[in-house]
Amino acid sequence: MSAMRTEDAADGKSTANGGGVVCDERGVTVLRPTDLSEMLAAGTKEVHEKAENTEFVKDFLRGRIRKELFKLGHVALFFTYSAMEEQIERNKEHPHLAALYFPHELHRRDALARDLQYFYGEGWQNQISISPATQRYVERIQQIGQDEPALLVAHAYTRYMGDLSGGQVLRKVAQRAMKLPHTGEGLNFYEFDGIHSAKAFKQLYRSRMNELELDTHTKQKIVEEAVLAFQFNMEIFGELEEVGKTLQDDVLDAAPAHGEMQGDISQCPYYAAKTAASGGSSYICQMAKTVLKNPSGQVLLAAWIAALAGLAAWYLM
Repeated sequence: MSAMRTEDAADGKSTANGGGVVCDERGVTVLRPTDLSEMLAAGTKEVHEKAENTEFVKDFLRGRIRKELFKLGHVALFFTYSAMEEQIERNKEHPHLAALYFPHELHRRDALARDLQYFYGEGWQNQISISPATQRYVERIQQIGQDEPALLVAHAYTRYMGDLSGGQVLRKVAQRAMKLPHTGEGLNFYEFDGIHSAKAFKQLYRSRMNELELDTHTKQKIVEEAVLAFQFNMEIFGELEEVGKTLQDDVLDAAPAHGEMQGDISQCPYYAAKTAASGGSSYICQMAKTVLKNPSGQVLLAAWIAALAGLAAWYLM
């Protein structure tokens, strides 16, 4: 299985019809290395990890969030999504985009507008401006929307799938750190009201991507464009880091401990890279100390060691 991986289909069945996606009798979708979703995952792995390990993202996950930077980040997102969704709307009937047109489920512009109104108040449109890095990002999206619409797939994949993967975790960190209302004001960007299961929707979206009739050259160009999208995002992170150096330290509460999270922080793409880099050793040590302080935990630990010993004995027979 080193060259392939499997994922449960969105509804337990495959919607694929010949785009290289195969569904076996158990309702398991088998993805091949030549599928666009697999090429994107492999082709963006390195740059994805670099984005996850920028100081801005690491500070965010630690709960070290400056409200002014959070607001500026939302401004950058507003301009980016406005451009992307305008081009998606222009090209919604394009053969390489029609199957991925989910305005009700995915579009973020209106949600970002509500957040900006909360942060800046009435007349917020007159209080924001586009940054140089965001301008370059927007210009690239507008260019390919006119000249090579198929490449919009890369930008939609990079933004929407990332938002669905880590959105709920990031929402809770931001809400706690900046003491935002539990009713959701200022955090509409992270709420996908039209999606009941992020996992199922992502599987459906990847399946739709894999069904697109694309030749190998076009697929590779989409992968290269996705790498470029990550680079644009890192440029924006870099801008925010520079702005942060000029601000007073207005960091509020630290992020909640993992046990206080309602969502699974391990599902956040930013946290995954951070944990992999450290081996999760500090977290494991802390958990071990907690368990050993509890008598019932000591009994469970002894049972677990005995089980491992039995397994080792069986393996060596």
